[in-house]
Amino acid sequence: MEKRVLDDISSKIRQLIASSPMADIEQNLRALLSSSLTKFDLVSREEFDVQTQVLLRAREKITELEARLAALESVSSKS
Repeated sequence: MEKRVLDDISSKIRQLIASSPMADIEQNLRALLSSSLTKFDLVSREEFDVQTQVLLRAREKITELEARLAALESVSSKS
């Protein structure tokens, strides 16, 4: 019973907002926010996570290559 009453109230509020200038204001704010955000150089969370993993693998590879280089330099200096 309470859920139906709340749904009815919610529906009536949505109808009031849809028929009022609030709907236009909301659309204008969304458009303004969207255009403002496109000016920033933003990436999605998924792309950020992928790039983080790429960076971690690159760091591991660099560490490995540095160790191999140090070993080669060590062998070279002993000769």
